[in-house]
Amino acid sequence: MLGYVGEALKGKNKIILVHGNADMDAVGSAYAIAECFPPAKIYAPDGIDRVAKMVMDKIGADVLTECDISDFEMIVVVDTSSPEQFGPNFPVIPDDSIVIDHHRPTGKWDNVQFVCDETKVSCCELIYELLCASNVKIKRNVGMALLSGMLTDSGHFSYANPQFLRTFADVMDTAGISMDEAMGLPRSEAGMSERIAVMKGMERSKFDRIGDMIVATSYGGSFEASVCKALLGAGADVVFVGSQRDDMFRLSARADQEMVRRGIHLGDILKNIGEETTTDGGGHGGAAGLSGIGDVEAMLHICMQRTMNEFRKMRKNDSELP
Repeated sequence: MLGYVGEALKGKNKIILVHGNADMDAVGSAYAIAECFPPAKIYAPDGIDRVAKMVMDKIGADVLTECDISDFEMIVVVDTSSPEQFGPNFPVIPDDSIVIDHHRPTGKWDNVQFVCDETKVSCCELIYELLCASNVKIKRNVGMALLSGMLTDSGHFSYANPQFLRTFADVMDTAGISMDEAMGLPRSEAGMSERIAVMKGMERSKFDRIGDMIVATSYGGSFEASVCKALLGAGADVVFVGSQRDDMFRLSARADQEMVRRGIHLGDILKNIGEETTTDGGGHGGAAGLSGIGDVEAMLHICMQRTMNEFRKMRKNDSELP
């Protein structure tokens, strides 16, 4: 299947789409395709996050924030679980588009050529397999982008599995990249605005608990993932952090790996909430997102209640063990 996709990508003038506030996994995946299957441009309708912008600046790559997708022969979508992640007024994606993703399928890409492997920790792993299947030479900059995406989506190896580590080593070896170079590229000190956002997020946090399990929520205007990380570091096991822009909300969720091993799957929780509230939710066991039209505080309350229900099930199951 990946070999067929590689053949389809060759030669055509492409636009490669990534989800709103795109992270390094999405941007690294898009950059690798753009470099290895030219001609191509990368388009982020709602911009890219701080780390992705920093890495792209270091590599010397451009990401468009305005574009008419009808100007291109082919549309490719990476690391995006549904078209709603491009925003409410985004044009309909044509049926001959190609979507490559690693999130649990939502059923919203059934009309296009959809390639998905949810066993992958990062989308960049899947893109690397695509390049290998297509016998494409992986240049140093492409390898750096792929490694940066793999690092950020694995929480700098916190969520890695053996296959991920083997692929990471293969990319390093193929592209001639040392570990200190790979680790250093996506690393940066938080700026003042991010530090303030995290402090405000901590101040606005609420939490509840059952037994030894704590779920926390917070809201703010930006840096949701950083606030999630801070609340996990402060002792929460599951965290939901949201932001509001006019009538649209965006919500990030994180769980530590012990919670995932015990049965929490944030992607399923947010997917179910999304279906019930006509919003867009999904993701992985330990990291997921939800967005759409609605009130962020109301959505955070729903997330907390659903997680508390999961905690109750887990506690009951633990009590029934011999």
